[in-house]
Amino acid sequence: MSRIVSTGLAKAGLLLGYKVARDTGNRQAGGTVLAACGAAAFTVWRNDAGTARATLLTAVYVASFGLSHPLAKRIGAWPAVFTVTGVTALASLVLGGPRRQDRPASAKKRRK
Repeated sequence: MSRIVSTGLAKAGLLLGYKVARDTGNRQAGGTVLAACGAAAFTVWRNDAGTARATLLTAVYVASFGLSHPLAKRIGAWPAVFTVTGVTALASLVLGGPRRQDRPASAKKRRK
């Protein structure tokens, strides 16, 4: 369940951060939304997947934000935001789950 929460936080940060910046004309307000959601997602990722994967996912999140700008010049602002949000969400779903040693015993038995 928390994998969905962290993915939702990452998606909200990228989508709402852009929307707030665009609608208000205040880039700092959008950046505040981006940072708050990113910090919350990092906390959930760290608790679930460990510090190393949380750091990697946060790097993907920040890189996605940065890459959306040059991508927007090629495909438009909203398509760029949707594209980088999708990439970030996929990374979160794949890497943001529990560490292997933290999985329940029933999941370990099924893998054998």
